[in-house]
Amino acid sequence: MSDNKKTTYTADDIHVMKGLDGVRKRPAMYIGSTNSQGLHHLVWEVIDNSVDEALSGYGDKITVTMHNDGSVSVLDEGRGIPVGINKETGRPAVEIVFTELHAGGKFNSVAYKSAAGLHGVGASVTNALSEWIDINVYKDGNVYHLRFENGGKLVVPLEIIGQTKKHGTYVRFKPDSTIFPNIEFKWDTIASRLQESAFLMKGVEFVLFDEKTEQSVSFLYHNGLIEYISYVNTNKNPMCEIIYFNDTDSDTQIDIEVALQYCNDDYNETIYSYVNNLRTRDGGTHETGFRLGLTKAVNDFAENFKLAKGKKLEGNDIREGLTAVISLKIPEKILEFEGQTKGKLGTPQATSVVSNFIYNKLTYYLTENKEFTINLINKCLASQAARIAARKAKEEARTNKKPRQDLILSDKLTPALSKEYEKNELFIVEGDSAGGTAKKGRDRMHQAILPLRGKPLNTDSIPVEKMVQNEEIATIINTIGSGYGQGFDLEDLKYGKIIIMTDADTDGAHIQTLLLTFFYHYMRPLITNGHIYIAAPPLYRVYKEEGNKVTQEYAWDDIELEKAKAKIGSGYKINRYKGLGEMNAVQLKETTMDPKTRVLIQVGIDDPFLAERRVNVLMGKDTSLRRAWVEENVDFGKVDTFIKEVK
Repeated sequence: MSDNKKTTYTADDIHVMKGLDGVRKRPAMYIGSTNSQGLHHLVWEVIDNSVDEALSGYGDKITVTMHNDGSVSVLDEGRGIPVGINKETGRPAVEIVFTELHAGGKFNSVAYKSAAGLHGVGASVTNALSEWIDINVYKDGNVYHLRFENGGKLVVPLEIIGQTKKHGTYVRFKPDSTIFPNIEFKWDTIASRLQESAFLMKGVEFVLFDEKTEQSVSFLYHNGLIEYISYVNTNKNPMCEIIYFNDTDSDTQIDIEVALQYCNDDYNETIYSYVNNLRTRDGGTHETGFRLGLTKAVNDFAENFKLAKGKKLEGNDIREGLTAVISLKIPEKILEFEGQTKGKLGTPQATSVVSNFIYNKLTYYLTENKEFTINLINKCLASQAARIAARKAKEEARTNKKPRQDLILSDKLTPALSKEYEKNELFIVEGDSAGGTAKKGRDRMHQAILPLRGKPLNTDSIPVEKMVQNEEIATIINTIGSGYGQGFDLEDLKYGKIIIMTDADTDGAHIQTLLLTFFYHYMRPLITNGHIYIAAPPLYRVYKEEGNKVTQEYAWDDIELEKAKAKIGSGYKINRYKGLGEMNAVQLKETTMDPKTRVLIQVGIDDPFLAERRVNVLMGKDTSLRRAWVEENVDFGKVDTFIKEVK
């Protein structure tokens, strides 16, 4: 045992972190991570307070501003956070809200029947992880002000700085750059969250303004979830009207709203669920109840009217092509979440309440709309038939060693030798030239190479029959081995990683987008289960030749380029890689393919609502929507500098 190793463990080794120190020490415990998602969680905690006021009927406008200095402010028209002295602590209530975890009026059912922040740690976490935070409360004719700095230290105690006729709360904060590696807020992320809230809260206006660009947007909806579904399904092919139900359970006092619509040519189920205006991205008991009630209602109707011919439909058959929004308001006394960031509902009562609700409401609707019901059940039966056929085909393939004749196999696929599929990687490579280089640089045991012949089809805008006839798409489907659409089965996946490897130019980016669109529509579990990656080849090679010796560094952006130049020293040269084909096999391997040295970008869906809308806008048939988005988001003044050689 080394001399400097401590062998005792005493009471003095137990450290109590006071106030908000624990949040700063372990921020991920409170906001999930310190990446972009965690950064924006600071905004959500403040917005949730304003939303709770509006949910309770106080104020119908919430304004969020992205300021020039990198800070964000939230202004509401609620009652204003209480400023009186709290009897338990002897401190102003507003100060407690921003300095104590689990402090606030939302734990009092008299102040709030249901609220977004009931299970959270609230604005105190935003304070703890901010460089500074400034609060104004407009209440009782006065403007009250206080300020915290350096992670929650009170530097300006509560004071009156003026008079006003307004009421509400204004909170402005700047994230701490020592906590977050990137403190730049994203317009799209905040706008998406506000739009969601507007859909969920009829008649409440949400405004977003960016001081840097002077861009502003306002969201105000009077038909709530119906407009939500209409918005999400803009470029889809609906097979029915938007169906809407709402009610309050008399025993639990849970308010339930559900809107749903079926679409043709859609092989996914898209369910957005919310509790007290918070998206439950990991589902929970309310989603379980919804699926149970939906499955029972459709099966019972099919059986009673002898439409299913004795075939019981599975939930997946019934939910294919379904878009649904589930929104619950749950009283504080029975509200339970799993996890600090409130991503999954745990309230046990919600399962039976929602199941009974959707079963009763949908059964009545199906009875009153028999033409739609027959079409729906026929659609479900078609999904069932496709699923059974896919299962039989896979069983035949497992028992018959001869390859199926209907598979379109690529003569350019270079397979991996290993049968340990979870360790294998499939590189989908742009062009034969890069494909040839990749073959030379690959790990033959675990890496397969599939070169693309030109650009894949845009699968958002064509019928499925045309899609599967395309040789490139069919080859990708059969190479991956899991099927597609309703027949997709993750258990048959032949590769643990599917890596899109394209040139670092606009054509390469376009190919990435087309492939991701295909995976999103027809193999979405590959994305949601973390199997899709984008290779990140370097943009620059900085090198110096001295006789037979070559010194080199790679750079993935301009900042790294400057560091590489400084490291190499004088007399360097620079290669600017515009394409994979400009690298030799050794360079491609060590920068882009070797697991020990490469950089990969894992594709995921942080915001399902934004992802669905973005795919529809950018890849759909409506060119006017795409043009409007490009004009708002693309800076045509930026030029990509091409550097051939610097001495």
